[in-house]
Amino acid sequence: MNKIKIKLVRSPFGCKPSQRLTIKALGLRRLNHTVEHNDTPQIRGMIDRVRHLVSVEEI
Repeated sequence: MNKIKIKLVRSPFGCKPSQRLTIKALGLRRLNHTVEHNDTPQIRGMIDRVRHLVSVEEI
């Protein structure tokens, strides 16, 4: 299974609460924090909700 690297590049401060919870569910805690996840439709959907706050790179 492919992996993707997700990096928080903008602060979720001032965003909707659902977007803040999505960032937390992805495992991102602070700016420039990077996590790796399997490339699944569920993770892609979460990334799509907060695409203005994160950068995504395929590994």
